[in-house]
This record gives sequence, structure tokens and C-alpha cells, in this order.
Amino acid sequence: MTNLFKSVYISVYVTLLMLVSIHAAIGLWESGVISGWSGVAVAIWPMLFFFVRLFLSDVVRTSPNLNGFQILTWVGSVATLTLGWGSEPLTLQLAYSAGVGILGTVFYIYWYSRFQRDEAKFLRPGETLPVFELEDESGNTVSSDVFVGQPSLLIFYRGNWCPLCMAQIKEVAGQYKALADLGATVALISPQPHENTRGLAEKFNVPFKFLVDVDNKAAKILGIDAENGTPKGMEVLGYDTDTVMPTVLITDKDGTIIFADLTDNYRVRPEPETFINVLKEHGIA
Repeated sequence: MTNLFKSVYISVYVTLLMLVSIHAAIGLWESGVISGWSGVAVAIWPMLFFFVRLFLSDVVRTSPNLNGFQILTWVGSVATLTLGWGSEPLTLQLAYSAGVGILGTVFYIYWYSRFQRDEAKFLRPGETLPVFELEDESGNTVSSDVFVGQPSLLIFYRGNWCPLCMAQIKEVAGQYKALADLGATVALISPQPHENTRGLAEKFNVPFKFLVDVDNKAAKILGIDAENGTPKGMEVLGYDTDTVMPTVLITDKDGTIIFADLTDNYRVRPEPETFINVLKEHGIA
């Protein structure tokens, strides 16, 4: 149920940021800079810029708490009260600054961005990778046995709709030669539709395995599924309501896990150098 609330929240929050930003711009045009609308702009525009930047730039990771953005929402709310005191519509301006600005940002940072993961004991280094089945972009069944016999880097990502996931894949694709030199097989796994995975494979054109976890079956076995984790409204683009928590696993040639990143924050992800160093430290070449 929590994920369902989150899926609705993120869609509503981003929509409100856009609508309030437009209203603030109109208010500034009509009332001037010395008005409560300046405070609203300071409280709202930075987070709107944050999301625009996620979609337009290759942002792979951010700071966990986005402290600068939080400070600006408070500064904007104080400015709204100070500059708008005694004028109309102060109540609405404060609702924008404190409600959408402060509360919206706090909920995004400390609630939406965080996962309540159960401890997956069998995904610890030293454990054997559980058996599961996937499908390639053409719908052919692929068993997890394919990852035995060579070291493998398994990246479970939420889907093409997730800008940080796409940036992470682009970052890893840029290191494909270094990973290949270490003899590692790279598998990118998502519960998204096959056509989206085919599009991703064509876009990057690297010797990776682009795989589909139909109905999140593998994610459920691994304990990394996120029921109702897709932002509400993405269904119209063909995505399922369920997704996966971003997870990275590295196994050796025997299928033993030697690295597991089970991030509890979708905005905090390991760098490719981490994967390369893990492979080197285990004498894989």
C-alpha cells in the first residue's frame, strides 16, 4: 500500500511543481519582484529544475538529502511571509511555499526516494545466486544458469522511464571494454515490456544482455520487487504498475555473489569503477 501512495504522490508532486511554477511566474509578472511570489519562486523553482535536469542531463546519482534544495524551500517560505505580509493572496502563497515547497520536498527526499527493503540474506557476498528465469528482448527464455562459467555483472533497473537508470546504463556502457577485458558478462534486467528493452538495446548497441523479468518473477525470488512502484500514469505508456528496486549484483564464474549493492535510495548508486575494482580484487581477468 505504501508504494501505491508513493506512485500517486510522485506524479501529483511533479505536476504541482509545474503548475505552481507557472502561477508564480504570472504572479511575479503582475505583482513585481517585491512580493510574496518571489518567495514562492525560490521555494518551488529549484526542485522543478532538479527534475528537469534529471530528464535532460545524464544524472546518475545525487546527494542523499539534497540539503541545498531543502534550505532553499525554507528560505523561500520565509521570503514569502516577509514580502507578502499584508497583501493578497498570502494564504495561497504560503500554501505553495510551505506545502508544495517544504513538505513536498521533504516527502520526496525522506519518503519517496527511500526503499523499505527487507534484508535479503541470500544476496550477501559469499551466497550462491538463486535460480530464476528471464527473457531476452525477443521473448526467448534465459535461465540464470547462463551467468555461471564467467563473472557476471547484473544490473536490475526500473525501466526506460527512470532517468537515473538510463544515465547509469549509459555510464556502464561507456566502460564496456574495461568490463569485457575482465571477462565479465553484463546483464541489464527490467520488468518493462519487451519492446522497450529492444529499444534500449538498439540505442546503446553494446555487447550486453538486455533481459526482461516478466511479471517481476525473478525480482520476487530475489526479494527486490517493488509492487506498485511505477509512477501513476506510466501505464498509458505500456509500463506495468510493478517495478524493481535498483540492485547491482556481481558473481564469479561459479555463480557466487562477490558484490551486492542494495541501495535504500534510488538516487544513490555505485560508480562503474566500483564494479571494475571488485572484479580486479577477486583476481578476475
